Amino acid sequence: MMHPLLALIATRPQLLTAHAEAYAALAAAELGEASTGWQRRLLLSAIALCSAGVAAVLAGVALMMWVVLLPTADLARAMLIATPLLPALIALGCGLAARGNGRASFTVLREQVKADLRMLREAGAR
Repeated sequence: MMHPLLALIATRPQLLTAHAEAYAALAAAELGEASTGWQRRLLLSAIALCSAGVAAVLAGVALMMWVVLLPTADLARAMLIATPLLPALIALGCGLAARGNGRASFTVLREQVKADLRMLREAGAR
């Protein structure tokens, strides 16, 4: 008795060709989706890194100015604190968005391969 997959290859090879083309199309679609997610995470990470650098520089400048302006008005000291906060918040937001973004890559393709393997095992068991 011949395995059903071998019988299918011998009698109807066009079905396997169509199945392989469908796999290629599915893999290409999944790769495009994953690539878009990777690009988005890379951009968000770059923005977070640049914003963190700007926040660090502004915090250093604010610290130096704080020491120089110590006896002056409270508004000036409040601005020295508030100035590095904006890029720090941008860095934090982009870092969190890049970290918690997206689903696992190639899940649909993995599920399709599992389903096909399950079907082949069932056909071989008959």
